[in-house]
Amino acid sequence: MTRRIDSTDTAKALIAVLKEKHGELMFYQAGGCCEGTQPQCFEKGGYYLRMRDVCLGDIEGCEFWVDRDLYEYWKFSHFTLDVLDGFGVGGFSLETPLQKTFKIHYRLFSPEELKDLAPVKTAE
Repeated sequence: MTRRIDSTDTAKALIAVLKEKHGELMFYQAGGCCEGTQPQCFEKGGYYLRMRDVCLGDIEGCEFWVDRDLYEYWKFSHFTLDVLDGFGVGGFSLETPLQKTFKIHYRLFSPEELKDLAPVKTAE
């Protein structure tokens, strides 16, 4: 199966640091104006999912959820979680005190990848 989301080694290293400090984690990426479009990292259960939010998969055992409208717009794209130095748009994500920001890189799936995409799950 073709994964819908992967991560860089830099993102994996930061997730390990955050897990050690906070325990189990989750990611959420919205498409709205207030929270921006950068992924936010929370303690697992620290963000309440809305009906029909979509889980693209997991990174290092952390589910990566997106807003349903964002999913509809980007469903033919592969996400790669990365990290930048500095503060992002939001201030609630767990990496903010470390002066880091999670970021997503997108690319379109190839025709071959589209034939074997991993299924998504939705919040009930």
